[in-house]
Amino acid sequence: MKGIYRNFYLSPLFFKIFGGITALFAISFVMPVLFPIAQTLLVLGMALVIVDFLLVFNKGIKFSAERIIPKVLSLGYEHQISINLTNEGNSFLEINTIDELPYQLQKRDFSFKTQLKPKQGKQAQYHIRPLVRGAYQFGDIILFLNSRINLVVRRYPISQEATVPVYPSIVDMKKLELITLSKIALNEGIKRIRRIGHSHEFEQIKNYTAGDDYQKINWKASSKGMGLMVNHYEDEKSQQIYSVIDKSRSMKMPFNGLSLLDYSINSSLVISNTALKKMDRAGLFTFSEKVDTVIKAQRNQTQLKRIIDALYNEKEGVAEANYELMYRYLRKSISGRSLLFLYTNFESKYALQRVLPIIRQLNKLHLLVVVIFQNTELINYSKEKANNVEEIYFNTIADKLIYDKKEIVQEITQFGIQTILTHPENLSINVINKYLELKSRGLI
Repeated sequence: MKGIYRNFYLSPLFFKIFGGITALFAISFVMPVLFPIAQTLLVLGMALVIVDFLLVFNKGIKFSAERIIPKVLSLGYEHQISINLTNEGNSFLEINTIDELPYQLQKRDFSFKTQLKPKQGKQAQYHIRPLVRGAYQFGDIILFLNSRINLVVRRYPISQEATVPVYPSIVDMKKLELITLSKIALNEGIKRIRRIGHSHEFEQIKNYTAGDDYQKINWKASSKGMGLMVNHYEDEKSQQIYSVIDKSRSMKMPFNGLSLLDYSINSSLVISNTALKKMDRAGLFTFSEKVDTVIKAQRNQTQLKRIIDALYNEKEGVAEANYELMYRYLRKSISGRSLLFLYTNFESKYALQRVLPIIRQLNKLHLLVVVIFQNTELINYSKEKANNVEEIYFNTIADKLIYDKKEIVQEITQFGIQTILTHPENLSINVINKYLELKSRGLI
């Protein structure tokens, strides 16, 4: 009985009906002729409650539910969750299903209603988009059952507890892997770049294609009447590719639910996987006020998993980044010239000037690509029409900040440092394009 009381509820319809009966009793004190009617309605109502109670709490009621969810969720990606619900009993019931979602999703009102005949099953689907890395704890599936009378509600919990990790976007990694390594890359946003390399490992003579280096034209082969022919060289392999992530407070800025650090982490996973597929060695370096993660560039079967596990646990720092410490660690831990993608966020020229000497020194040792984010919200705001003096002032400030960001890129570029100025949502595409471009030009 104790379990029944804990899972027994009265429906909103019950309170409406018995609220009306109570009002009728109150009126009957003024109009006694209504008192017998009120008594009859009360008895009838109580009888319906008893009948309804017996319908939803009889022993033949039995339901099963199964939540179908991916084993791993990807950060910032929309995932479909399915619930298979089956009425294994012999009663027709209306059901309100509540899935206990992880607290990180901040959803407290998720539910769906359905009706199930005896021995009938249905599938319900919904979507979630995790915006925080970590372990997501799903709870029970709670069914609230009621009959057609709809005066009594039975709470029917089904144990479906599950913990699912949310990793950096593995979905994007797989998607861009297929695009990068396929011949349809140009149609999907990846620039098709002729990988003509400047190593001295000759591969073959091929027909000239627009975009080939004219200096590689093989005039002897072309003179044989076969058309314009070019020498084709293999890309250099086993080069070191590092993702260097600034995790300071400047990387907490959110765009579309994700922080700049989250975008950088997703992109680092994508470029690491791409580099490994291209037979290069991938590594990882993260820092804020201190150095947090150092994974030396390698190319083996476990390297990608090591990088994924490290990125899974990365958190934003609360202080400014220590670039001096970063430089000393990189100089000490990385042997040989490497390609470094530095993910950072300079919001002012003053912030750049403080670290520019260090960046220049780093660029002398390695091929450095500084990744800088455009403030898409600021750009959209600057395009809005100003209707008063205050809005004109704010639009002017926005334009000034956007112009400053472009000047920051120009100042870095004038010292021969590669840069990427990108919208956060286009980060991974632009980083892959830069990687392919630098390999094709033989700069690594």
